[in-house]
Amino acid sequence: MAAKKLSETFSKSLIEEVGRWGCMKQTGVSLRYMMEFGSKPTDKNLLISAQFLHKELPIRIARRAIELETLPYGLSEKPAVLKVRDWYLDSFRDLRSFPDIRSTSDERDFTQMIKAIKVRHNNVVPMMALGLQQLKKEMDPKIVYEDLHEIHQFLDRFYMSRIGIRMLIGQHVELHNPNPPPHCIGYIDTKMSPVQVARNASEHAHCVCLRDYVPSHLHLMVFELVKNSLRAVEERYMDSDKVAPPIRIIVADGLEDVTIKVSDEGGGIPRSGLPKIFTYLYSTARNPLDENTDLAADKGTMAGYGYGLPISRLYARYFGGDLQIISMEGYGTDAYLHLSRLGDSQEPLP
Repeated sequence: MAAKKLSETFSKSLIEEVGRWGCMKQTGVSLRYMMEFGSKPTDKNLLISAQFLHKELPIRIARRAIELETLPYGLSEKPAVLKVRDWYLDSFRDLRSFPDIRSTSDERDFTQMIKAIKVRHNNVVPMMALGLQQLKKEMDPKIVYEDLHEIHQFLDRFYMSRIGIRMLIGQHVELHNPNPPPHCIGYIDTKMSPVQVARNASEHAHCVCLRDYVPSHLHLMVFELVKNSLRAVEERYMDSDKVAPPIRIIVADGLEDVTIKVSDEGGGIPRSGLPKIFTYLYSTARNPLDENTDLAADKGTMAGYGYGLPISRLYARYFGGDLQIISMEGYGTDAYLHLSRLGDSQEPLP
């Protein structure tokens, strides 16, 4: 996996432009605004949306491209990270080279372009995970990776931004769907049943199988929590004559939040290990990545990357909620997924 230095791949003028746009202020939007604005996907509204994205996306992408060039411990020089950096710079160049959007025809062409950008970035998560593995291989074994707070803070910012970028693009693209599912406004299902989503995610986790495209961020979060619980119970009772206890899921409907609680009796997590569960690349599952991994064949599950819990928490926080883990070593673990039902919180912009 060879990636050239920045100056060898991109022009000086583009690099300077990235620097200028990376200093501009981001504009956050709320889920409620996305829903209300998208409820009438007229040509005029789609034009306004495209004009907003034409300015907003380069700012967000430039900020991440700059960070990818200035990471500590030599992470920026790892081949996989250089590949991700190039994807971001290619996308910035595509956006900035697209002319002003003045007509419905322009808007449709722009929509196809950002749709292609979203596809280009499909494998950012496993590629970054591979870059971190490349870093860990070269680090002094005495260094505890989980203690490298600068890297974990960067990854939180990076993935939170990625969630926002993909949400904005996906919402705009989906508004063009001529036959949207009932009760759906773009990506947003206004009549979603958390109980049904939790049931579906549990069934998928039981099969340890995830589709290429997960239509619901909630599905992904619950899938990760149930999968972790199933693995813990399976490993604890693998050689036991006792019947493995079930995973219990409770959905509580509050005025401000809907909370989903996933409980298991899988033996719990030692108190010393709790700070590690939200760090990247911390996993007890088999690692699915190596230098020859076929990322195109990746099926979406984050098992083994060590990314499931930290990214699930970012998804929850992006939508105004949170994810908490409470564990009792020797017994089991409770995961609380809080989801804001108000939808009026602004995007947390890193």
